[in-house]
Amino acid sequence: MKLNHCGKQKQPEQTNSKQIDQQNLIQMLDEEQNQLAEKHLGQWLTIGELAQRSGVSVPAIRFYEDKDLIWSTRTQGNQRRYQRAMLRRVAIVKIAQQVGISLQQVKDAFAILPRQKVASKSDWQEMSQAWQTQLDQKIMDLLKLRQQLDKCIGCGCLSLQQCPLRNPNDELGQTSAGAHFQEVISNLINMQFFQD
Repeated sequence: MKLNHCGKQKQPEQTNSKQIDQQNLIQMLDEEQNQLAEKHLGQWLTIGELAQRSGVSVPAIRFYEDKDLIWSTRTQGNQRRYQRAMLRRVAIVKIAQQVGISLQQVKDAFAILPRQKVASKSDWQEMSQAWQTQLDQKIMDLLKLRQQLDKCIGCGCLSLQQCPLRNPNDELGQTSAGAHFQEVISNLINMQFFQD
């Protein structure tokens, strides 16, 4: 028999029920948080849900998949299921198209990103660096075009064949009203006659 400091019999140590409840609660919260994280990261979207949430048509989603810009898995019923991460890829494709980046260039840039996991912020930053020079060049071209358009109002060109904005490589258009290819064809014909 054990006595406490007052000489009374010491009760056998019992696990505090509050302590057990707190431990169980923490464990349950951890499990719930893990399940929510798995559900969030692994949430699958149908093709209709992906189309609706991204603002792209279902045929466009199929087209992007055919071009290997996005991918899906199939259910037992052969229905497509897309990871939530495909929403970001579709958004990037739409933005790229708006600024004149081809789908092949998007595909090449996406090759930098991991396929087996959700791309991180640094993965996306690395991909964006691939477009930096190209976008800078497009910006310069647009600024140049804007300056030329300001001058174009009073330039005096009366036809699109002579307009330097419409036909920038038309060297013949600078000296006459002829088309650029007319001179090229004439040169080719003359070369054939002289060779025979």
